[in-house]
Amino acid sequence: MTIQEALPGGGPLAAASGAAEASAGVPGAKEPRRPFGRWFRETGWRHLVGIVMLVFSAFPLVYVLSASLNPGGTLLTANSLFSSFDIGSYIALFQDPLRPYGAWFVNSIFIGLTTSFFTVVLCALAAYAFSRMRFRGRRVGLLTLLLVQMFPQLLAVVAIFLLMSAIGDIFPALGLNSQIGLIMVYLGGALGVNTFLMYGFFNTVPASIDEAAKIDGAGHARIFFTIILRLVAPVLAVIGLLSFIGTMNDFLIASVILVDPDKQTLAVGLYQFVSQETARNWSVFAAGAVLAAILPMALFLSLQRFIVGGLTAGSVK
Repeated sequence: MTIQEALPGGGPLAAASGAAEASAGVPGAKEPRRPFGRWFRETGWRHLVGIVMLVFSAFPLVYVLSASLNPGGTLLTANSLFSSFDIGSYIALFQDPLRPYGAWFVNSIFIGLTTSFFTVVLCALAAYAFSRMRFRGRRVGLLTLLLVQMFPQLLAVVAIFLLMSAIGDIFPALGLNSQIGLIMVYLGGALGVNTFLMYGFFNTVPASIDEAAKIDGAGHARIFFTIILRLVAPVLAVIGLLSFIGTMNDFLIASVILVDPDKQTLAVGLYQFVSQETARNWSVFAAGAVLAAILPMALFLSLQRFIVGGLTAGSVK
């Protein structure tokens, strides 16, 4: 027996350990507060980095919103955020007959939704084939789809223009200045990273489900449309969202193919507000950008629960 154990009450060490056990056993007991230096080294620096990144990401958005409410017409007058409040720029967007913002918005929605829908369908079919079927050239095809995406669209602009011009001589509905033709160009480059991402997600679905369905007499088409598509809904939502945002933001291909102002998209049409040297109106341009961001933001928030699972589940295998 030690001296401390022989003392009444067990000595100071026993009392301290008993107090610690008592505080640990009592519900709602507060733990001893960590020193600031230790808290900053373990956790605090992460909060600091998060705040810096939040300010860095949010400042351009706040600045554009402030510029859209400033009637000055230039970005220099928007240095003092929200110094004035005027919605005249938003009204002017829909009052210029030479710059039909409403038509641009409708065109962008039509082209974006159509492209994203068929992109999801094509990529899902290709990913299912690569994931579930075994055929010659399967691995080479996957690598080819991935490598082709490494080349930027700028390299294909001249070829796309000449190709669409030649097609327009035979089928005007699919040539230059055609929204259907632009959709076909987008769908031509839909495969690639999207298919590779879906392929990884399809591999996480157990093959035993397909085997059980085949025993019941189901073919590949029935398995794909009735079983697999429901199990891979997160990645379908992610691919659709990424395709829609990419189509809405595209300027290069759309500016080459679409010439008529009534058929142009938002990215091409908004540039007209700031393209002329003597008639630049950054306030109206900022107002149009703010309105154009509402729909992608709404889709992002509505599909938020699918995004993390769709982007990470396919990387397990």
